[in-house]
Amino acid sequence: MLKLTKIQQKLGNYIHGNRLEKIFSYSTRNSGHLSEKQKNISEVINNQIFGQPVYSTHPHMINKGDLVPGIQLDEFKQRRSRLLLGTQKYAAEHLKDRTTNRNHMIIIPSATKKFMSEKIPYFFRQNTDFYYLSGCLEPDTILVMTIDEKSNMKSVMFMRPKDKHAELWEGSRTGVDLSIELFGLDEAYASDDFESEIKRKIECHKPFIWYDSKASCLPNVTEIAKKLSGNSHFESPLSLIQGMRLFKSPSEQNLMRRTCEIASLSINEVMGETRPGLSEHHVYAMVDFKCRMRNANHLAYPPVVASGNNATTIHYINNTQLLKSNDMILMDAGCEYAGYNSDITRTWPVNGKFTEPQKILYEVVLQLQKEMIGKLLNEGGHTLDHLFDSMCMALGKYLQEIGLVPKHITDVIGLTRAGYQFCPHHISHYLGMDVHDTPLMPRSIRLLPGMVCTVEPGVYISKDRTDVPEEFRGIGIRIEDDILINNENKVEVLTSACTKEVHELENLHKMKCI
Repeated sequence: MLKLTKIQQKLGNYIHGNRLEKIFSYSTRNSGHLSEKQKNISEVINNQIFGQPVYSTHPHMINKGDLVPGIQLDEFKQRRSRLLLGTQKYAAEHLKDRTTNRNHMIIIPSATKKFMSEKIPYFFRQNTDFYYLSGCLEPDTILVMTIDEKSNMKSVMFMRPKDKHAELWEGSRTGVDLSIELFGLDEAYASDDFESEIKRKIECHKPFIWYDSKASCLPNVTEIAKKLSGNSHFESPLSLIQGMRLFKSPSEQNLMRRTCEIASLSINEVMGETRPGLSEHHVYAMVDFKCRMRNANHLAYPPVVASGNNATTIHYINNTQLLKSNDMILMDAGCEYAGYNSDITRTWPVNGKFTEPQKILYEVVLQLQKEMIGKLLNEGGHTLDHLFDSMCMALGKYLQEIGLVPKHITDVIGLTRAGYQFCPHHISHYLGMDVHDTPLMPRSIRLLPGMVCTVEPGVYISKDRTDVPEEFRGIGIRIEDDILINNENKVEVLTSACTKEVHELENLHKMKCI
């Protein structure tokens, strides 16, 4: 673990930080000017049928010049260039004991369809790293990127070929011929040609291969890579890719703003419409419906909709209980919009009015959350791990003030441990294309512009606890917002539209009753 952490902490020197400008300018300089054909991609591909929405077929979803909603083709090409240049430099400086080769090949497979039963597929979601580098939404596809000792770079995709019979049942495919223009590739081949083409490239250039077999959903790719390279172990490119994904570009920041706005407004409506007698499942359906009606693709994850004592189970997702009048309900929900996710938690009274114990505990958590957001980029909040330590200590202190932590505990370590007993989860995680985004990136990294994270303190007091006053038992509260460190190095609360003040929550309910 120590070796991995050191490697991860150095990644910023190759993908971001002081050397980013040099790498970025180099990749841009070598990309050249767009040809007239490339400038008129939308004309070239007009009236064609693809395996995913494009501007010519879905102008209500995708703007002219964008490959996918909100992101232009050039950004995907620049990502590939930055990765290849960063990989080459990283290998030269840190993998000298394994290779001196300056020829590199990175293999990134897509996701594949998975089935819940005979011919009934699960919902398909593309492999995040593959999508980040290609913009391609099709399954069973392989992206291969190469760079040689002169820094000549190529991007090659292996696609499912057009097949009228298969497309009759499963929907359109982009196919090989159209994929070069659509995805900005140098070459494209049918998936069945993967072995022969990779064999030719390996024999010709003898590259150092980057591939993560554990993250691959396509076992045939692993078998072929092992057979042709003679290696059973490859260097994984995932830390390098996640080092890039950790920092959101301006276009990604806008997508994060949109997905957070959709979820915020939808959750506000749900909170105002909650009534005793509904079930947790109904509330789940409400937030799903409202997010989709605002053009979210789907919910970002199975939501927690936990009423009463169920809210003391941190990842409660059964969502089967009826809502009772004097209970509170905790909902942890977010949506995915154009590949980017929101993650919000709100806790509110089912009948629209906090009881006094509920209000006391809620205001402790709300005060704590506001304080922790204020600490970001400041002492006690330079990293997510620092923020967690700050949260545990402050929570112990605040709970002591309302009689839930013994008065004899006065030292920082004791208060921190006491706080952790009531909130045994981290206060934050990175957020982006995945809900728990870039998991290989340590939470000890200093927060910098472009990063997105959550701030989500909570308090969970089971009804079975006997070491707290009875009126506080059976209450679970969490308040979670999504935070962007924007390009001005300022804290931007992306979910600020989602109501969380006590009087505003009670007013939401009153307004719906009128």
